[in-house]
Amino acid sequence: MGYLPASGATAHRARPGLGDHLVNAATGQYTSRMHRPIDPKVDCVFKTLFGSDDHRDLLIHFLNALLVEDLAAPITAVDILNPYNERETLDDKLTVVDVKARDAARRIFQIEIQLLVFANLAPRILYAWADLFSQQLQRGADYRELQSVYAIWILDGTLFRDRPEYAHRYRWRDDHGRSLVDHGSIRVYELSKFAVEPVQSDAERWLKFLKDGETLDPTRLPAWMQPPIMRSAMSTLNAFSEKERDYHRYQSRQEALRVQRAVAQELEERRAAEQAALQAAEAERQAKETALQDKEAALAEITRLKALLDQQTKR
Repeated sequence: MGYLPASGATAHRARPGLGDHLVNAATGQYTSRMHRPIDPKVDCVFKTLFGSDDHRDLLIHFLNALLVEDLAAPITAVDILNPYNERETLDDKLTVVDVKARDAARRIFQIEIQLLVFANLAPRILYAWADLFSQQLQRGADYRELQSVYAIWILDGTLFRDRPEYAHRYRWRDDHGRSLVDHGSIRVYELSKFAVEPVQSDAERWLKFLKDGETLDPTRLPAWMQPPIMRSAMSTLNAFSEKERDYHRYQSRQEALRVQRAVAQELEERRAAEQAALQAAEAERQAKETALQDKEAALAEITRLKALLDQQTKR
């Protein structure tokens, strides 16, 4: 299939930074020579992939892949409870960064991408699940109406530094593994620890895509990206590279995230400095207390020896 220059005998170069564009001789459509990297973890991209009514097939496949061990029956259809609207990011403020959905069996699903890992993230994860679970009941409703809630948290950083596993599954069990209620689960995936090779399962494909999607070349996809559903995800990702409006939104969110990271890093450095100062003060206090105890012990020993000497002298 041949390509013609976009204008005259030479290829037309679009505005600076857009790369060379050629016209497909058969379709008359433009195609770009240059692919601009897009990170699927950035909120506006993530919500387009999994929170858009136009891409429910991606959401269904993603949920079935990551919850395969939890679901008694696979998901076949979903209603997105907070569908993504690109107008949310026109002012560079995407306030809702999670995806909520309900399937035909009335099971509820939440997916959240977390690029910044902070000290109290674990309680937030549990609180978000509990809040979603409790919102099911309206006044006068019966507890029997409660349905399972499945939460999936994708973390770009490391939450559990003392655990080597990248995947964590939490359910409501006692010390003997017996269930209190079978009302869902919480799954946490730390992409910073994900290094599975070769990629084989559908869950591994999605995690690899989220971690390394920014580095993929849509014209040379690796073997693990060849399934049609993954190629569809890549096509959606690539749209942010090729469509100027989408790419502008992406760049705006990237800049906002850079600011957030800078603020978070500064706060973390302050917290670390305050913690170090407290530890130094505590060490100094303990050193003084130890020195005082040693001094008191020495004085007590001197007093004891003097008393012993006086007794011997009187004899």
